Amino acid sequence: MSAITHSRDAERVRARRKSVLLVMALLVLLAVAGGWIATRGGSAQAKPADKDAKAPVGPMELAAADVATVELRALSRRLPLSGTLTPLVQTTVKSRVSGDLLDVQVREGQHVDKGQVLAHIDVRNLGAQFEAQRAALDKARADLALAKVNRDSNARMLEQKFISQNAYDSAQSAYDAAAASVKVAEAQARVAQISLDDAVVRAPISGIVSQRLVQPGEKVSPDSPLLAIVDLRHLELEAPAPASEVPAVKIGQIAHFKVGGYGDRPFEATVERINPATDAGTRSIKLYLSVDNADGALKGGMFAQGELVLDQSAPSPTVPSTAIRSDAGVAYVLVIDNGKLVRRTVTLGLKTDDASFVEVRDGLAAGTPVLAAKIDKLQDGAAVRLAGPSATPARTPVQ
Repeated sequence: MSAITHSRDAERVRARRKSVLLVMALLVLLAVAGGWIATRGGSAQAKPADKDAKAPVGPMELAAADVATVELRALSRRLPLSGTLTPLVQTTVKSRVSGDLLDVQVREGQHVDKGQVLAHIDVRNLGAQFEAQRAALDKARADLALAKVNRDSNARMLEQKFISQNAYDSAQSAYDAAAASVKVAEAQARVAQISLDDAVVRAPISGIVSQRLVQPGEKVSPDSPLLAIVDLRHLELEAPAPASEVPAVKIGQIAHFKVGGYGDRPFEATVERINPATDAGTRSIKLYLSVDNADGALKGGMFAQGELVLDQSAPSPTVPSTAIRSDAGVAYVLVIDNGKLVRRTVTLGLKTDDASFVEVRDGLAAGTPVLAAKIDKLQDGAAVRLAGPSATPARTPVQ
């Protein structure tokens, strides 16, 4: 009985072990199945999340520096100029007669008026010549009077047939010769009078004496230079300009310039003449500008630097040059309208001197916000908003 009992107990133990192993195997299978189901379910739920991650997050935010507002500006195109100031009217006073210089009554820097006496030349020889011509004139007039008496007498005798026609013709010829001699003597007397007057040197123009070339006691001859006089009321600025810019230069255009020693004081000049030929060495063309110098502040020979206004616009819409884009040669800007970029074709005009701003002659109104930054990702139709506390979309003004 004991052996039978022992055998039954062993079978029960083995049966329990089998049950335990079976339960453990079943638990392992359930765990594997649960993990596989969890993995399939997780991946299935991840797909919508991935789609959400790829979806747009909203309008692109623009910084204040990325946006510019169309402003009204007056733009101009300018041509740099530089040159020397020269008196428009200047003259060298020369002697018209020969003789010893008695005195010179003016010096450099002194103002003189037209007709003012500047110097005297010894007139003794000229006076003697004048008296000789006056005497010759008196003799010629006396000869004419005698010839007239003879002619009239012969005319009466001819009427009474006391003389022949030839005798009268001789008397008439003598009268004509005497009349011609009077005219010659009068002309020579006038020449002598002019020479006598020229011994007193007078100023031909009003101005300032720039040079005194002689001293009293010197012997002068005709055409000897005595003094130089300049009129500073009107100066001329001679400035070279590139030939490529000359077509834009017009008579009457205004230039502004400055001169060393006068600080920031501005001066004004007007284009008066344009040289018709280029300079052989520099291929530039000379411009001649008139300068009104009524106060005499500027002097001849001073060097001037300035610029000539070639073209100037009335206040018109302008945008930064960075806002201008081009497509197949057509200029356009991206306008910010109701939170979106809208392409707007524009017609361009003048630029500022540094090319930082450009005039928009057609296509934009003042106050319109435009994209000024070069952001390649932003194109026509892109959603944007302005950075700031409210970050509200910009609206274009009604034109």
